[in-house]
Amino acid sequence: MHRNKELGEFLIERAWEVTEEWYKSLDKSESFGVYSSTNSEDVKLLKTQNYEFHRRFFQLFIEEEAKFKEGLEEWLIYLADDAHHLATPVHFIVREFFSVRNQYLKLIKEFVSLNEGKYSEEIIELWNQQIIDVMDDVVTWFMEKHHKASTMRLKGQQEMINELSSPVISLNNNMGLLPLVGDIDTARAKLILENTLEQCSEKRLNHLLIDLSGVVMVDTMVAHQIFQLIDALSLIGVKTTLSGIRPEIAQTAVQLGLSFDNVSITSTLSNAISTYTIKG
Repeated sequence: MHRNKELGEFLIERAWEVTEEWYKSLDKSESFGVYSSTNSEDVKLLKTQNYEFHRRFFQLFIEEEAKFKEGLEEWLIYLADDAHHLATPVHFIVREFFSVRNQYLKLIKEFVSLNEGKYSEEIIELWNQQIIDVMDDVVTWFMEKHHKASTMRLKGQQEMINELSSPVISLNNNMGLLPLVGDIDTARAKLILENTLEQCSEKRLNHLLIDLSGVVMVDTMVAHQIFQLIDALSLIGVKTTLSGIRPEIAQTAVQLGLSFDNVSITSTLSNAISTYTIKG
């Protein structure tokens, strides 16, 4: 990096002005995202984030490279995990990075004009190239961190959805219902196993009706895990009744050689509830 303290201090002094000019030129017509809000607190936060980026970026011309990158990366991690930015299409954000880059290049031109003849064309070109190169790196870093943050958040949301989509419903003091709906992949099957065992134990159930009528399809691994759930439930003293088994699920179970010997089966959930109620 080619440092110049005089240039760095000039840029930092102009940082808030750059933020105001950037916000003024911002396209606010987009219907959603961090740039569309008219809430005063949101606008204040957005400007503060933009200013903080300038302040850290302009250290490019003052600090040692390692310290500069550390400070900038810290800010990028924070921004990539910001809820408002996570809800904004990433191409909107990248567009604004490039808009800011153009502002920086204009500032370099202004600084050179104020110090006419003091710096060589070679040095000026180095400054411009540094801004272009570092901004390219910033875009790459941000997209990586934004993707990581988005993936982690989606994973957490999916786990919550999976947990909420496999509730054990108490029907009376000792009987419960587990209605399974939608596709069940291996990850969801694992969560169902863990959550069901925990909920049956907490509710002190001794009989669980598992309704599969809402399950469209399962693969061989998932079918195997459903039967593992049945075996695990039996180990904690919970009897299982399956209802609503589709032909394709039955076929998969047979192909796997899974035994139905210790499993009570009914064609529909209503039959299962009626049968158990009568027996009870």
